[in-house]
Amino acid sequence: MSAREEILAAVRGALREADRTEAPVPRGYRTVTPPDVVDLFAERVVDYRASLTRCTAAELPDAVRAALGPARKVLVPDGFPIEVAGSADSAELDTFDAVVTTAALGIATTGTLVLDHGPGQGRRALSLVPDVHVCVLRQDRIVPGVPQAVAALDPARPQTWISGPSATSDIELTRVEGVHGPRTLHVIVVAD
Repeated sequence: MSAREEILAAVRGALREADRTEAPVPRGYRTVTPPDVVDLFAERVVDYRASLTRCTAAELPDAVRAALGPARKVLVPDGFPIEVAGSADSAELDTFDAVVTTAALGIATTGTLVLDHGPGQGRRALSLVPDVHVCVLRQDRIVPGVPQAVAALDPARPQTWISGPSATSDIELTRVEGVHGPRTLHVIVVAD
């Protein structure tokens, strides 16, 4: 008998005597809603060292320009709702200073943005290569938690979940930003 067979036989033996009735799992956390999901989302986004701006739809063009700072060459995916000065196509992705996208939704309890690569979001690489990512999110697209996000998303669509700027602490636990993606993440929450 091989080691693998021995281990599997031991598992089978233990399972023969195990109680196989299903234990109830409390799922009350799925329906808990924080009092103000927009404020909680804003707080968590900033906790991740991202910048955050809250504005109205009329203030959005100025908010985007301010978030871009000195960026000159800006990538804007098809379907983005406003014109952004300095934008061009994605033929030479690594030459862009910044990308401006929308998001499918935001998750309040984690401060996470979810892109499902629909209109205004572009393909995944767009949110990984430029050093600055400005993401515009309508406040009615913020959900309380992960269970609500999973329920709202189409599982057949590709998804990119973003919590703060790209960062790693792989080497001597020293935080280094921008290794695997944008060093700067600016989230703009647009009021309805």
